Parts: sequence; C-alpha cells; structure tokens
Amino acid sequence: MREYLAEIYRLQEDSPTVSTTSLADRLDVSPPAVPRMLKRLQSVGFVKHVPYQGVELTARGREEALHEIRRHRILEVFLVNVMGFTWDEAHDHADGLGAGLNDRLTERMAEMTGFPQRCPHGEPIPDPEGRLPAINDVCIVNLGVGHKGLVSRVRTHEPEKLQYMASLSLTPGTPFEILGRAPFNGPMRLRVGREEVIVGYELMKSLWVT
Repeated sequence: MREYLAEIYRLQEDSPTVSTTSLADRLDVSPPAVPRMLKRLQSVGFVKHVPYQGVELTARGREEALHEIRRHRILEVFLVNVMGFTWDEAHDHADGLGAGLNDRLTERMAEMTGFPQRCPHGEPIPDPEGRLPAINDVCIVNLGVGHKGLVSRVRTHEPEKLQYMASLSLTPGTPFEILGRAPFNGPMRLRVGREEVIVGYELMKSLWVT
C-alpha cells in the first residue's frame, strides 16, 4: 500500500489524476492487480475515485505518501553515500529494501547521512512531519539560449538515462549555460562546467534547473 501511495503521489506531480494504466506501468504490475489495490486504498480513505479520469490522493493519503517518499529517498542517499552504490542503482535497490524500513531505521540513516534535504537525483526529501522543502526550479525545455544556472533535479529512474546524464556531468549542483537550441524540439547545446555537450529533447524533459 505504501508503494502504491508514493507512486500515485509522483504521478500526480505531472497530472491531477492517475489512471490505472499509468500506475500499472510505473509499478511494473499487471493491470488487473491495480483496481484491487485501489479499492483497498479507497476503503481506508487514502484515495478517491474521479469518474472517467482515475484516482487522486486524499489529504490522509498524501500524508502517508510523503512519509513513504521520505523513507525511500533517505534510503537512496544511504545506499549512495554510505554503501557506495551509484545513483542509477539507488532507486531499484530502495524499492526492494523499502518494505522492511520503519521510521526508527529511517531516522538513523538520516542521521548517518547528515540529515539530507535531497535524494541523489535532486528530489526534495520531506521532513519527519511530511513537509516538503520549497523548490523553485523549471524544466530546461522551457528556457532559451543564454540562460545559465545549476542543475536541480534529474527526474528519471531509468538506469541507462542516469548513466548517460552522469557521463555528461549533468548531475544536481552542476553549473550549466544554454549555448544553442535547434527548432522543432531539436537538441540543445549546453556548456556544462568547462565542456560543451549536446542533449536531445527527450532527455531534456528529465532535466530541471535553477
């Protein structure tokens, strides 16, 4: 149930309601399994059904989802900073280990990693009360030539994309400048540190910056 709530929250960041199809895709489960779990979540007041659109979290469901997201993202930080895993491995390992993670273990890992504010991908970590720190960033596809700043978040969990982003040094905290942009959703030319790189449109949609 915790995993479903967290994934609904993530999907609602891009859409007010969540379809059973998109939820099945993200959780890698069979489509018939999703309605059964959603009925359970609805029966305990965590989600509500929006006719012809999908589901959305209730206030209670959002609170529980944020607690689960805190556990998951702190575990990702622990896996990378303490155990030495790479950022493209962290999400899947955290999914596998998260079911056995309680609040006491979460807070010990938070203490051991210096009470992090963001996960290795730059996503904000809710505090113990479920409050998210304020973030003011935008997707780089909304910016034009001449803009410069810092990479804030890399919003994908696909290992191949994360590995490629790392090879271009497009990781949270890295400075960038937009040097050129092809029309019609073409690639973007960036200065990243001292290097120039070309990034395609599909990859740019995952890159959020300040």
